[in-house]
Amino acid sequence: MKLKLVDISYKRILYFALLILLTLNVFDSAAQQRFPKPEFETGHTQPPTLTPEPRAELLEIIDVGVLILSLSLITWFILKKRSRKGVFWMSIFSIVYFGFYREGCVCSVGSLQNITLALFLPEYKIPVTVIAFFVIPLIYTLFFGRTFCAGICPLGAIQDIFVIKPYSLKSWANSLLGLFPYIYLGLAVLYAATATDFIVCRYDPFIGIFRFNGTFFMLVIGGIFLLTSIFIARPYCRFFCPYGVLLNIVSRFSGKHMTITPTECIQCKLCENSCPFDAIQKPVLVNVLDNRRTTVKRFIQLSLIIPLLIFLGGWTGSRFHENLASVNPKVRLANVLLEENNEINEDTQVEIDAFKSSGNTEGKLYSEAASIVKDFYTGGWILGGFLGLVFGLTLAGLSRFQYRTDYTPNKGTCLSCARCMDYCPVRPGKETEFTID
Repeated sequence: MKLKLVDISYKRILYFALLILLTLNVFDSAAQQRFPKPEFETGHTQPPTLTPEPRAELLEIIDVGVLILSLSLITWFILKKRSRKGVFWMSIFSIVYFGFYREGCVCSVGSLQNITLALFLPEYKIPVTVIAFFVIPLIYTLFFGRTFCAGICPLGAIQDIFVIKPYSLKSWANSLLGLFPYIYLGLAVLYAATATDFIVCRYDPFIGIFRFNGTFFMLVIGGIFLLTSIFIARPYCRFFCPYGVLLNIVSRFSGKHMTITPTECIQCKLCENSCPFDAIQKPVLVNVLDNRRTTVKRFIQLSLIIPLLIFLGGWTGSRFHENLASVNPKVRLANVLLEENNEINEDTQVEIDAFKSSGNTEGKLYSEAASIVKDFYTGGWILGGFLGLVFGLTLAGLSRFQYRTDYTPNKGTCLSCARCMDYCPVRPGKETEFTID
């Protein structure tokens, strides 16, 4: 009888969520066109926009409220109710609301670029809602672990429903692939800081699916990620997401993180292979640890080469600063004007014509481009040094062993999906559901 009541409550939550979406859609339709479209006397037709229309301020505040309410509810499902079913229904709600209804925007993952641009470009006015979407998940992660990743982020939620037959990856493969999000984060910050591009948004593999207007190439990429999720759980979240790097770091300091068992672990080993993200840390006994002297010596050696890796990484990054800067529109245009023999396509010719009609001189363009290239030189040193540090710490971490007696989730890589809880026979307020001889 109890299970029946719980099922009914989930249905009521889903119905209530759909009712909210329908109501908001009515208000949103009335609020989107706050200014009439211009009337062209030349017969020109306004092209369709590829990004969502500006929303009314009230609706933006409602978005923040929905984010806070959703994070609070899913955190309650994870920490208090220990319910995988609750996490699943919150994932469905996130896909519907933050994904298809809000068309993937405002996005906490992409907001880090807005934050970066605001820090390096004082004249850029960042909306308060963007700051909220960037900060709020980090705050919840600091206190409760990565509950945002569990089912509130639409990018992760849409992948999670495709996790059908996941395979476990070797620890070295997880460590190697885990370096890519740091590279992506560094490039995203560099291009945002130089006002070059928002590459996280431009190459978001799921935004085209949510908006039904993606290019064929990006739709194929999104489809590949979803199909890959069947066998390698959440590949974008684990091996690409730049915002996940921040959540990974903050979650390690979380005060009340999800646990596999509500009380003492009975070593039944039922949860051992339950995590599709390879985030369960198995017990490590003293007799299987390396000799302490050998371990300490290896750790010290790796720690000493970290400064060298930082320098080599920075030097390598600075060598590629011109290649990185060539993505910037002003630098690209300056290179085209300097090289008269370059083949000019239609899009480039439009840029040249627009520049000439703007009244700016080529000398000013070259000066601005040179300044940008200089910024990329500095940024190349910082980016390379950062990646060298990450690589060094990863190597040092592989040589570090921690004594454990229980099966525990890795606070950094655990996405709080609550799957492992269903495998644990220990229930709150009870000893176990069965006894082990």
